[in-house]
Amino acid sequence: MKITFASYNIHKAVGTDRRRDPDRIISVLREVNADIIALQEADRRLGDRASVLPRAWLDDTHWRVVEVARRPRSIGWHGNALLVRRDFDVVAGEALDLPTLEPRGAACGEVRIEGHLIRIIGTHLDLSGLRRRDQIRSMLNHVGACDRNLPTVIMGDFNQWGRQTGAMREFGEGWQVITPGRSYPSRQPVATLDRLVASGHWECTEAQVHHTALAAAASDHLPVMATLNLTKK
Repeated sequence: MKITFASYNIHKAVGTDRRRDPDRIISVLREVNADIIALQEADRRLGDRASVLPRAWLDDTHWRVVEVARRPRSIGWHGNALLVRRDFDVVAGEALDLPTLEPRGAACGEVRIEGHLIRIIGTHLDLSGLRRRDQIRSMLNHVGACDRNLPTVIMGDFNQWGRQTGAMREFGEGWQVITPGRSYPSRQPVATLDRLVASGHWECTEAQVHHTALAAAASDHLPVMATLNLTKK
Protein backbone atom coordinates (compact mmCIF):
# COMPACT_ATOMS: atom_id res chain seq x y z
CA MET A 1 0.00 0.00 0.00
CA LYS A 2 1.55 3.27 -1.16
CA ILE A 3 0.43 6.60 0.27
CA THR A 4 1.61 10.09 -0.64
CA PHE A 5 2.12 12.37 2.35
CA ALA A 6 2.73 16.13 2.22
CA SER A 7 3.56 18.86 4.72
CA TYR A 8 2.93 22.53 4.02
CA ASN A 9 3.43 25.63 6.17
CA ILE A 10 0.85 27.91 4.56
CA HIS A 11 1.86 31.06 6.52
CA LYS A 12 -1.77 31.87 7.35
CA ALA A 13 -2.42 32.01 3.57
CA VAL A 14 -0.26 35.14 3.24
CA GLY A 15 1.96 34.92 0.18
CA THR A 16 5.29 36.47 -0.67
CA ASP A 17 3.34 39.38 -2.17
CA ARG A 18 1.87 39.98 1.33
CA ARG A 19 -1.65 39.17 0.15
CA ARG A 20 -3.82 36.74 2.08
CA ASP A 21 -5.22 34.41 -0.58
CA PRO A 22 -6.76 31.13 0.68
CA ASP A 23 -7.85 30.18 -2.82
CA ARG A 24 -4.21 30.25 -3.94
CA ILE A 25 -3.27 27.86 -1.12
CA ILE A 26 -6.02 25.45 -2.13
CA SER A 27 -4.76 25.62 -5.73
CA VAL A 28 -1.30 24.60 -4.51
CA LEU A 29 -2.84 21.72 -2.56
CA ARG A 30 -4.52 20.58 -5.78
CA GLU A 31 -1.13 20.73 -7.52
CA VAL A 32 0.45 18.60 -4.80
CA ASN A 33 -2.49 16.18 -4.81
CA ALA A 34 -1.25 14.15 -1.84
CA ASP A 35 -3.37 11.57 -0.02
CA ILE A 36 -2.64 12.97 3.45
CA ILE A 37 -1.57 16.56 4.15
CA ALA A 38 -0.30 18.22 7.31
CA LEU A 39 -0.75 22.00 7.36
CA GLN A 40 1.02 24.46 9.63
CA GLU A 41 -0.14 28.03 10.38
CA ALA A 42 -3.61 27.08 9.14
CA ASP A 43 -5.43 29.19 11.76
CA ARG A 44 -5.21 32.84 12.67
CA ARG A 45 -2.98 33.44 15.66
CA LEU A 46 -5.27 35.71 17.71
CA GLY A 47 -8.92 35.83 18.71
CA ASP A 48 -10.98 32.71 18.13
CA ARG A 49 -8.18 31.19 16.02
CA ALA A 50 -10.43 30.96 12.97
CA SER A 51 -9.21 28.91 10.02
CA VAL A 52 -7.65 30.84 7.15
CA LEU A 53 -9.04 28.17 4.82
CA PRO A 54 -12.85 28.34 4.87
CA ARG A 55 -14.42 24.95 5.49
CA ALA A 56 -16.84 25.55 2.64
CA TRP A 57 -13.90 25.84 0.27
CA LEU A 58 -12.35 22.64 1.60
CA ASP A 59 -15.68 20.90 1.01
CA ASP A 60 -15.07 21.42 -2.70
CA THR A 61 -11.75 19.53 -2.59
CA HIS A 62 -10.71 15.87 -2.45
CA TRP A 63 -9.91 16.20 1.26
CA ARG A 64 -11.64 16.51 4.59
CA VAL A 65 -10.38 17.71 7.94
CA VAL A 66 -9.36 15.35 10.72
CA GLU A 67 -11.29 16.89 13.60
CA VAL A 68 -8.96 17.94 16.40
CA ALA A 69 -10.03 21.57 16.94
CA ARG A 70 -11.03 22.83 20.37
CA ARG A 71 -12.44 26.05 18.95
CA PRO A 72 -15.51 26.12 16.68
CA ARG A 73 -14.00 28.17 13.84
CA SER A 74 -10.64 26.38 13.78
CA ILE A 75 -9.65 23.40 11.66
CA GLY A 76 -6.67 22.42 13.81
CA TRP A 77 -4.73 22.95 16.99
CA HIS A 78 -2.23 25.81 17.36
CA GLY A 79 -2.33 26.11 13.59
CA ASN A 80 -1.68 22.44 12.87
CA ALA A 81 -4.31 20.70 10.73
CA LEU A 82 -4.61 17.36 8.99
CA LEU A 83 -6.37 16.74 5.68
CA VAL A 84 -7.10 13.26 4.30
CA ARG A 85 -8.80 11.98 1.18
CA ARG A 86 -12.54 11.64 1.57
CA ASP A 87 -12.60 7.89 0.95
CA PHE A 88 -10.29 7.29 3.95
CA ASP A 89 -11.94 6.30 7.22
CA VAL A 90 -10.99 8.73 9.99
CA VAL A 91 -11.13 6.69 13.19
CA ALA A 92 -9.92 9.31 15.69
CA GLY A 93 -8.54 12.81 16.03
CA GLU A 94 -6.75 14.35 18.98
CA ALA A 95 -5.08 17.66 19.84
CA LEU A 96 -1.71 17.23 21.55
CA ASP A 97 -0.16 19.84 23.82
CA LEU A 98 3.60 20.24 23.51
CA PRO A 99 5.91 21.69 26.19
CA THR A 100 6.96 25.26 25.44
CA LEU A 101 6.82 28.87 26.63
CA GLU A 102 4.60 29.89 23.70
CA PRO A 103 1.56 28.05 22.32
CA ARG A 104 2.66 24.95 20.40
CA GLY A 105 0.88 21.73 19.71
CA ALA A 106 0.31 18.88 17.32
CA ALA A 107 -2.65 17.38 15.49
CA CYS A 108 -2.89 13.61 15.75
CA GLY A 109 -5.20 11.34 13.77
CA GLU A 110 -5.83 7.67 13.19
CA VAL A 111 -6.95 6.71 9.71
CA ARG A 112 -7.96 3.37 8.21
CA ILE A 113 -6.92 2.83 4.59
CA GLU A 114 -7.56 -0.42 2.75
CA GLY A 115 -8.05 -2.14 6.10
CA HIS A 116 -4.79 -0.79 7.59
CA LEU A 117 -4.92 1.56 10.58
CA ILE A 118 -2.19 4.22 10.60
CA ARG A 119 -1.32 7.17 12.82
CA ILE A 120 -0.51 10.64 11.45
CA ILE A 121 0.81 13.62 13.40
CA GLY A 122 1.25 17.17 12.11
CA THR A 123 3.32 19.68 14.07
CA HIS A 124 5.22 22.98 14.01
CA LEU A 125 8.15 22.99 16.40
CA ASP A 126 9.76 25.81 18.35
CA LEU A 127 12.58 28.08 17.20
CA SER A 128 14.56 27.03 20.28
CA GLY A 129 16.59 23.85 19.91
CA LEU A 130 16.11 22.82 23.55
CA ARG A 131 12.36 23.20 23.29
CA ARG A 132 12.31 21.32 19.97
CA ARG A 133 13.96 18.37 21.71
CA ASP A 134 11.36 18.44 24.47
CA GLN A 135 8.56 18.64 21.92
CA ILE A 136 9.85 15.68 19.92
CA ARG A 137 10.22 13.67 23.12
CA SER A 138 6.64 14.56 24.02
CA MET A 139 5.32 13.26 20.68
CA LEU A 140 7.41 10.11 20.94
CA ASN A 141 6.14 9.54 24.47
CA HIS A 142 2.58 9.87 23.18
CA VAL A 143 3.26 7.31 20.46
CA GLY A 144 5.02 4.99 22.91
CA ALA A 145 2.20 5.18 25.44
CA CYS A 146 -0.28 3.73 22.95
CA ASP A 147 -0.75 0.00 23.32
CA ARG A 148 -0.85 -0.52 19.55
CA ASN A 149 2.20 -0.57 17.32
CA LEU A 150 0.62 1.55 14.59
CA PRO A 151 2.50 2.64 11.46
CA THR A 152 3.17 6.31 12.15
CA VAL A 153 4.17 9.37 10.13
CA ILE A 154 5.07 12.70 11.78
CA MET A 155 5.09 15.70 9.43
CA GLY A 156 5.67 19.39 9.77
CA ASP A 157 7.87 22.44 10.03
CA PHE A 158 10.57 21.23 12.41
CA ASN A 159 12.44 24.56 12.38
CA GLN A 160 15.63 22.50 12.25
CA TRP A 161 18.26 23.28 9.61
CA GLY A 162 20.38 20.15 9.97
CA ARG A 163 19.06 16.94 8.48
CA GLN A 164 20.34 14.62 11.22
CA THR A 165 21.57 17.10 13.83
CA GLY A 166 20.18 18.90 16.87
CA ALA A 167 16.67 17.92 17.87
CA MET A 168 16.39 15.41 15.02
CA ARG A 169 18.70 13.12 17.00
CA GLU A 170 15.77 12.45 19.33
CA PHE A 171 14.41 10.15 16.64
CA GLY A 172 16.42 7.06 17.39
CA GLU A 173 16.41 3.53 16.08
CA GLY A 174 13.16 2.58 14.41
CA TRP A 175 12.53 6.02 12.88
CA GLN A 176 13.59 7.36 9.50
CA VAL A 177 13.92 11.10 8.95
CA ILE A 178 12.90 12.09 5.42
CA THR A 179 14.16 15.49 4.29
CA PRO A 180 12.96 16.05 0.70
CA GLY A 181 15.08 19.19 0.20
CA ARG A 182 15.23 22.95 0.60
CA SER A 183 11.80 24.45 1.20
CA TYR A 184 12.37 27.87 2.85
CA PRO A 185 12.14 30.66 1.85
CA SER A 186 9.90 29.70 -1.02
CA ARG A 187 11.29 31.92 -3.79
CA GLN A 188 14.94 30.94 -3.28
CA PRO A 189 14.96 28.12 -0.73
CA VAL A 190 18.09 27.52 1.30
CA ALA A 191 16.81 25.78 4.45
CA THR A 192 15.47 22.24 4.96
CA LEU A 193 12.99 23.12 7.72
CA ASP A 194 10.11 20.95 6.49
CA ARG A 195 10.29 17.17 6.65
CA LEU A 196 8.60 13.89 7.46
CA VAL A 197 9.56 11.20 9.96
CA ALA A 198 8.27 7.67 9.48
CA SER A 199 8.24 4.63 11.74
CA GLY A 200 9.95 1.45 10.65
CA HIS A 201 6.74 0.15 9.11
CA TRP A 202 7.34 2.28 6.01
CA GLU A 203 9.69 2.35 3.05
CA CYS A 204 10.20 5.73 1.34
CA THR A 205 10.08 5.31 -2.42
CA GLU A 206 10.12 8.98 -3.44
CA ALA A 207 10.53 12.40 -1.80
CA GLN A 208 10.54 15.88 -3.28
CA VAL A 209 9.93 19.58 -2.74
CA HIS A 210 6.97 20.91 -4.71
CA HIS A 211 8.45 24.02 -6.35
CA THR A 212 6.16 25.70 -8.87
CA ALA A 213 5.58 29.37 -9.65
CA LEU A 214 2.28 29.25 -7.77
CA ALA A 215 3.78 27.56 -4.71
CA ALA A 216 6.65 30.05 -4.64
CA ALA A 217 4.14 32.90 -4.37
CA ALA A 218 1.46 31.38 -2.12
CA SER A 219 3.49 31.06 1.12
CA ASP A 220 6.98 31.61 2.45
CA HIS A 221 7.42 27.80 2.59
CA LEU A 222 7.20 25.26 -0.21
CA PRO A 223 5.29 22.00 0.29
CA VAL A 224 7.34 18.86 0.80
CA MET A 225 6.06 15.40 -0.04
CA ALA A 226 7.00 11.74 0.15
CA THR A 227 5.52 8.50 -1.13
CA LEU A 228 5.69 5.76 1.50
CA ASN A 229 5.08 2.07 1.03
CA LEU A 230 3.63 0.20 4.02
CA THR A 231 5.83 -2.88 4.32
CA LYS A 232 5.04 -4.01 7.89
CA LYS A 233 1.73 -4.13 9.74
